[in-house]
Formats: sequence, C-alpha cells, structure tokens
Amino acid sequence: MKTKTTIPSKVVPWLALACLVVPMFASYYFDDMFSTLSHLFENPSALALGWNSADYGFYTSGYSTLCIFGGLIVCGMLLDKWGVRITGSVFVGMMVAGAGLVAWALMSGLPPASSRNIAYVGCMFFGLGSEIAGVAVNRSIAKWFKDGNMALAMGLQLAIARLGTLYAFVVAPKLVSAQASGMYTLAQTARPAFHGLALMAAGLVLWAVFVAMDARYDAQRGLAGASGGTREEDKFRFRDVLALLGNKQFICIALLCVFFYSSVVAFKKFATAILIPRFDVPVDAAKWMVSVLPFSTVVFAPLFGILVDKAGKGTRWMLIGSFLALAAHLLLAFAPAGVPFYGYLSMVFLGFGYSLVPAAMWPSVPKIVPAKVLGTAFALVYWVQNLGLLSFKMLAGNILTSRGGDQGTAQSAGAAVSVEIMFIAVCLLSVALSFILKRTSSRHPEMKLDAPSKA
Repeated sequence: MKTKTTIPSKVVPWLALACLVVPMFASYYFDDMFSTLSHLFENPSALALGWNSADYGFYTSGYSTLCIFGGLIVCGMLLDKWGVRITGSVFVGMMVAGAGLVAWALMSGLPPASSRNIAYVGCMFFGLGSEIAGVAVNRSIAKWFKDGNMALAMGLQLAIARLGTLYAFVVAPKLVSAQASGMYTLAQTARPAFHGLALMAAGLVLWAVFVAMDARYDAQRGLAGASGGTREEDKFRFRDVLALLGNKQFICIALLCVFFYSSVVAFKKFATAILIPRFDVPVDAAKWMVSVLPFSTVVFAPLFGILVDKAGKGTRWMLIGSFLALAAHLLLAFAPAGVPFYGYLSMVFLGFGYSLVPAAMWPSVPKIVPAKVLGTAFALVYWVQNLGLLSFKMLAGNILTSRGGDQGTAQSAGAAVSVEIMFIAVCLLSVALSFILKRTSSRHPEMKLDAPSKA
C-alpha cells in the first residue's frame, strides 16, 4: 500500500488563506472602529469618555509605538528564526490582549487622561501584535503560494482584511448612539471595541486551525518540524539583516510603503473630520462617502492581484496607484467646497490607488529578498510604515485641534485643507519613489520586478 503523503492539492492553500484572513479582518475592524466617529472627539463635552481630537490622535498613535521602537524588527527576526507557528501564535495572542485592554479603558470611568493613557498602552500591544501577525500572514502566503498566484492571494488577503475596515465604517456608528440629552455614555462608546473582541475570538480559533494545517504542510513537503522553518533554505543569520539593509530596491519599497500608506491610513483616522466641512455633508453621508474607500479595495484588490500575476508590470501599477492617491488628495483639498460629488470621486481614486499599490508592492518583496530573511524584510517594511503612521496621525490630530477643535471649529474647511496639504506632500514622495522603482526595473530586468507570476 502506498503510504507516502503527496503534496497538498491546489485547494488546500486557499483553505489555509481562509483561516489567515479572519484574524486580519478582526484587526482591521478594531483599528478603524472609530474612523467614522472621529468627529465626536471634536466635542468632548458630549462624551462621558471626555477625549478630544488630540487625545484620540494620541491613542491611535499608540498602534505604532512598540513597532517603531524596535519591536517589529526584533520580532521579524524571531519570525525567521522560530517560524510563523510559534511567533505568529504569540503575537496573535498579544493582539487580542491589547484590544481587551483598550476595551476595558473605554469602560473604566477613569479621568480622561488616565483612560487615554491606558488605552494607549493597550493600543501599543494591539498594534505590535497586529503587525507581526500581518508579517506572519504575508510570509505564510509567500510560502504557500510560491509556485504561483501569490499576488492574487495577497490581494484577496488585503481585500478581506480591508472588508474589516468597511465593516467598521458601517457598523461602528450604528453601535454608538447618543442619549436624548446628546451625551454618549461609556458603554455606548465602548460597544465597537467589545464587538471587535468577539471577532478576534473567531480569528483565534481559525489561526489555531492554520497552525495545524501548516504543520501538516511541512510534514508533507519534508520540511522542518515545530518551528516551521525549511531545510532547503540556509539558516537565518544576523549578518543577512545587514545585507538586507544594503539592498537599494528593498529600501525604496520600504519608503514607498511608509509614504503611500500614510496618505491613506492616517487619512482614514480623520476622514469624517475632513469630509464633513469640505463637502458640507451630514455625518451619515460622510460615513458612506468614506466607505467607498474600503469597498473599492475589496472589489479591486483581488482583480489587480490577478493582473500582476498574469501581466506583471508591477512597478507601473505602483506608479499609477501613487498618482491616483495624489489626485484624490488634490480633490479633497482644492475641489469646489460643498459639492459631495468630489468627495465620492476622491474616495474612488484613493480606493483604486489603495488597491493597485499594495497588489504590486507586496509580491515584489519576495522577488528581491531571500526566503530565509523574508520575515525580517516584511517586518522592516512594516517598521518604517508604522514610523510614518505614528507621526502623521499625531500631526493630523494636532492640526485639527490647533484650529479650535475643542470649541467646535476644527471642522472648518481651513483645518481640513491644512491637513490635506500634508497628505499631498506625502503623495508626491510616493510618486517619486514609484518612478525610481520603475526606472530601476527598466535598467535591471534581471531583478524581475515587472515579471509575471510563475503560474
């Protein structure tokens, strides 16, 4: 009787992907649960929580704190050394624990400064856990789909994860409603957080299923056991990290990531505070307007992934996506005020860009980085990304507050335009970096940055 185990069927990697996307869906939801409620923090007297826009900006910046102060880099190296099963499980657990601390802080009834600081600590642990979980997911996709369809798989992962953002945009405002007095109680403000914890519980279960599948995958392919490392690759060495830092193309991709993502993710945190005054729309309309952004990525990220797999030309799509983001922020800053059409159009442009750039950028990393340091490489990209996100989130919140947010004037068109000028500058840097990558690909075709997938 034949006892040798065959390589998994083509269906199995997609089942593994299905397990991987649920923790990311929950993470994106939790990270964006207040994005369509950001206008509430402009009137802290109506919140039992008592936070203003600067407090909210400070809290959201906590997501990146541990990441930029070495956490991502160290944990990325641990991921390469110990594998996704051990390291990923630790940090998925950290993500859930941090989210739980945030939820407790929102319900604690402590003075605003105290609850904000506790929530900030929770957001720090949630952020590091989420980012390393994301690195583990990307590394796993690169492993499971190395023979083809990598861009599609990464595009699907991004699309479903960002569906968590869309879910937050639509559901979170429904969970938070004011009393007849116009006040928002602690319980109402905390509802989105507890809803997120329930989603993460489901994510934990499916992560455990993936760990079992990954162990079986390694056993079938004759790879190493508990750690999830591979025998065909050289062992991880710290000197490999130094070589990675000398890779100019990798550095360029990392910088593109930090500036491009800052133009989208930091914007989302204050989307309603920008869209409402610029286009003179009510809160509900602004909520649906900004929902166009994640909805566009849910639809188009997988399609662009297929495009990158089949046609290649990844650097061209990065450049086009960066131009679309620039066009979106130019509209947000300078389109005629009070015309909602331009708000929707800007979100469509930003959504297309947010689909194109990641669909081409993330699959480019395994092309220029050895598999043995892929976890470290993704972690370094996430590190510079979080450095930018921390800075731009805090800066955006401070710009709004400095324009009189606590007195209800931060929604002025002037404050919104001031924030948008910052995002336009960031987009110009993204365009420049994309152009450099395209020129590099043309001069060095052996790198295969623009090559289609194997399958």
